[in-house]
Parts: sequence; structure tokens; C-alpha cells
Amino acid sequence: MPNERKTENIVREFLRKKNYFKAASGLTVEEQKSDYKRVQKLLETASKRGSGAGRPEFIICSSQFSEFIIIIECKASTQQHVSQTLDRYADFAVDGALLYASFLSKDFDVLAIAVSGETTPDLRISHFLHLKGEPKAVEFKEAASILSFDEYHNAFLQSDVKFRQDYDTLLDYSRSLNEALHEKKIKEAHRGLLISGILIALKNNAFKTSFKAHKTAKELGGSLVNTIESEFESAGIPADRKADLKQAFSFIRTVPALRRDKPFFISLIEGISENVDAFMRTHRYYDTIGQFYIEFLRYANNDKGLGIVLTPPHIAELFSGLADVNKNTIAFDNCCGTSGLLIAAMKVMVRDAKSNETQIKRIKSKQIFGIEYQDDIYTLAVSNMILHGDGKTNIHCGDCFAEAKSFIRSRKPTVGLLNPPYKGKNENDRDELEFVLNNLSVLAQGGKCIAIVPITCATAPSKWKTLLFEKHTLEAVMSMPIELFHNSKVGVVTCIMVFTAHRPHPKGKKTWFGYWRDDGFEKTKHRGRIDVRGAWESTKTKWINAYGNRETIKGFSVTKEVGSADEWCAEAYLKTDYGVINQHYLVSNLKRYYLFNVMALDATRDEVANEDVLSPVTSKPASRGRIKTGHSEAGIS
Repeated sequence: MPNERKTENIVREFLRKKNYFKAASGLTVEEQKSDYKRVQKLLETASKRGSGAGRPEFIICSSQFSEFIIIIECKASTQQHVSQTLDRYADFAVDGALLYASFLSKDFDVLAIAVSGETTPDLRISHFLHLKGEPKAVEFKEAASILSFDEYHNAFLQSDVKFRQDYDTLLDYSRSLNEALHEKKIKEAHRGLLISGILIALKNNAFKTSFKAHKTAKELGGSLVNTIESEFESAGIPADRKADLKQAFSFIRTVPALRRDKPFFISLIEGISENVDAFMRTHRYYDTIGQFYIEFLRYANNDKGLGIVLTPPHIAELFSGLADVNKNTIAFDNCCGTSGLLIAAMKVMVRDAKSNETQIKRIKSKQIFGIEYQDDIYTLAVSNMILHGDGKTNIHCGDCFAEAKSFIRSRKPTVGLLNPPYKGKNENDRDELEFVLNNLSVLAQGGKCIAIVPITCATAPSKWKTLLFEKHTLEAVMSMPIELFHNSKVGVVTCIMVFTAHRPHPKGKKTWFGYWRDDGFEKTKHRGRIDVRGAWESTKTKWINAYGNRETIKGFSVTKEVGSADEWCAEAYLKTDYGVINQHYLVSNLKRYYLFNVMALDATRDEVANEDVLSPVTSKPASRGRIKTGHSEAGIS
């Protein structure tokens, strides 16, 4: 007869070997029931048989990470590991573990582990993560045995599902913070600098532990600015830029709300520490500064024509995949904005270095290069690099068509990444493809350049397309989602172009065209365009694999030999599949179209209402046209 006690003994031995029972671990391992009141309360109606208390085989809590809990459910037979319906709670290990997690997730982030089998070689182990407040659990981590608590907790912190939850919370905070700063009449252009300055100061332990002790707001502002300047001094910033960087934060001493309202000033720093600094410690190598900057300038984009465009974080991540970034990559962005594309690349490079600290130091100090034209955005880029550990000395302020070009060429970048300024109506504005050519010009022979540009760059004839063909190889063009830049309040439609540097486009070569209009992101009322269903990871994998293998997929991708005068987009060459159209298809899509129009109308009304509240300078609705930018109005990467 199967004996579940054998399974429990194996699990208990795993826990012992992984130090779960050591007093110094701060862990409490309980069986069947818990002495913790919160856990008791949540499990009191969680019986697998429909009534009474739930009794997981093991309940593991941590004194250090009290909001994260592990439960383990065991079954003797591997035939009782998981049912097809996941609702036979008393009979199957996975079903029971998920049931307990659903109750505990009302108050905890829960790792649910299901174990079946009576011998170690035959064990089946499944892991699921059910985050607090989420409707269901997701498969979490593959492992052939029970891991240590630290391994589980670190994997939890770095998981995609945890990132999405924390990111949604960050978006909510950025919105409320923007409203609070608006009420205090702090200018939009100063808000990003203020946040980055506070984050830099919070790196200084003396400031972090003493900022509440200042007697007046004026003293606190002086201390904040002095700390920022001190951090710049110790960061090794080139002398010719140090004074300008310090000057950028001098407004903190003069803003009335920061000079006179000490409670507000302290609560602002506390909020940034608890919400933003904590997010950045957990989710490293993410352009948090850029995210706040775009939130703060959403209304300035409409009112003052600043044309600030943030590359969405998931697209910055996609760039690294398309460029096959690794630990040996030397990355360059010639209009780097807040450095979002470079930070995304740094994340991949550091991960590939696999904890080799010497190599990681080299990556940050010698393999990341950027140029930014606007002084205030340059300050944010350098601040961003300081917050991520290094790289700041290789971010240059100036014109990418002149500044540091020979210096960067001597470093032989292997990957170029850019979201260039998008051309406006001013005839002196540079064409987006000029920036692409500029980036390619400094790359090493055979280097890869990934650029996101307006779709008109691909569809309209231009001398720039001819020059690109003469000097470089067009590998691929992918048509991106129509509303990709919705969060920036910008309606430009874009595509991603991939080039190989310094190899003229060969006659007879076919270019790969992808129709990447659906990334799974959806517009929401308050958070903008986000990955509501958690579909991005699988979508990204599909896209990168299809591109890497140059797959031809019906309705999705095609290869085609093109010339510089041809259209460079999938829509021009994909064949329409009329075979899928029937009555059900037609009615279903008409309903979806009607619902889309109703929701879009409601969203527009909400946006206009919010703009009236947040930006009383003008009563004009948001612009939905092309981005009005010149060279000095860079797209933010």
C-alpha cells in the first residue's frame, strides 16, 4: 500500500539538508497546522474536503521575509501528482497545494510545492507561485528537489510575475506622485531630476538615516543637494561635466514647496525610498528613472511640444534579444535619452557574466557607451547609470554627429541600439534614418544595429534608404503595434529595423519582414498600456525565434528581396488569408470592433478629464499626430 509518511520523511530530510530547521535561519517549519494567527485564520475554511480547516503537510514562514510563505503538499503515489481538472484537492498533490495557496494568497505571496513518490529517484515535484491578491497561481520553477529558502526567495523576487505585480504598483505610485508634485507646483521638467536626485542621495547611508532630523525644509534641501554633489564627486564624473550636473539639481534649493513644507518634503523622500528605491533594489537594470520621467512629462508633451518618447521597457528588452547581446557585447546608443536601451542591454550582459565580478566591472565601465544631446536628459542618463552601479563616465553630452564620435569608434562597438528623435515639420530636423546611419558608422565591421523608427521611414523612398543599402545590409524589418507609444501620449506608428554594419546589401539577398502588431499588451484606464495577461514572455520568445530562424509563417512573416526604392514592411508582401473569413469570424470581429470603439471613447474622455485637472495651462486635447522633435528633442530610450 502507498505510504504518504515516506514522502513526508523524504521532504523533511530535504528541508534538514537545506538548513530549514537551523535556528539561525530565521525560518519556522510547521506541520499540518500553524501557530501564526494570520495563517490559522486563512486556513480555517480551507479543507480539501469542503469543510473545516486546511492542513498542508508543511508550512514554512520566515521572520525576515514575513510576507512570503511556502506550503508543501505530499502524496505517496506519483499517479496522484496532478489531476486533469485541478479540483480533486483531497486526492492529488498539485490540486491540494493550489487550493491552500488560493486561501493563503489573500494575505501572503505563496510558493506552493507539490511532491509525490515514495523514493527519492522517483519523486515528482511541482512549484507554483500565487501572489497576494492575484486570482490564480502560475507555474514557477523547475527543480528536481527542494531548494533552500534563499534560492526560492531570490527566484521569487526575480520572477516575471513578481515583476509585473511590482511594476503595476510602481505605475500607480508614479501617477499619484505626479499629481502630488503638480499640486505643489513643481515643474514637470524638474520632477524627473528631483526623483533621480533623491534616489542618488538615498545611496548615501548618512543621508538615508538622518534626513528626518533636519529642523527645517530649507536645511533638508541643502543637505539633499550637498549629498547629490558628494555622490557625483565620488562617482568619477569627468571634470568638464561635473559642474553642469551639479547645477541641474540646484533648483531643489529654491522651489517653494521644498523650502517651506518640511512634512511634505520628508514624506516625499520616504515615499520614494519605500516605493522606488525598493523597486530598484529588487528589479535591477530597469529604466525606472525613464518610467517616471515619461509619466511626469506626459502632459508637457501635449502642452509644450516637448515630444519626449520613452521606449517601452519590453521593447528595450526585445532589442537585446534581437541583437544577441552577451557578456562580450560592446553596446552603443547615439541618442540614449535616459539610457533605457543601454540599461536593458547591461542587464543581459551582466546575467551572461554569471557572477564573474571582474567581468561585470568591465562590462559596466568599458562596454556601455551613449550620447545624449539635451542637458537635462543627459543628467538623468548619468544619474541612471550611477544608480545601476557604473557606466556613467561613458555617457557623453553633445551632438552625436560630432561629439565623441572618434572616441567611440575606437572602442569598436559590436551592437548599436537606438530610438532616434522623430522628425517634425521643421525642415531643419534631421531624418530618423540619418541617426541610424550615424550609429552604424561607428560600429565594428559586422556589428548589428537595432533601431525603432516611424513606419514612414520604411515605406517612403528616400536618399537615406539608398545610402543604407550602399553601405550596410538590411537584415529585417518588423512592423510594431499601432499604439506602442500610448503611454507617451504619442500616436506615431513604428517599425524595428535590423542592419549589419559595413557590408553593402548583397544583390539577391532576401530581407525578413515580420508582422509584429500584437504584443499582447492592452490599454487600461489608469496604468496605460500594460501586459495584463502576462503574455509577453511567450510572445517575445516566438518573435525572437521566428526572426533568428528566418521563418516564413502565414500571416506573420515573409522573406523578400527588396531594393532601396521598395517598401520595407511586412504589410506590402504578406498575402491575405481569406479562407479564415466566415459568418462567425465576421460577427465576432464586428462585435470586437464595436466594443473597441466604445472603450476608446471612454478612455479618451477620461484622458481629457485628467488633462484638464493636471494641466490647466491649456484646454487643447492631446495631440495624436507625429512627434514634434528636432535634434535637441531626443526620443527617450
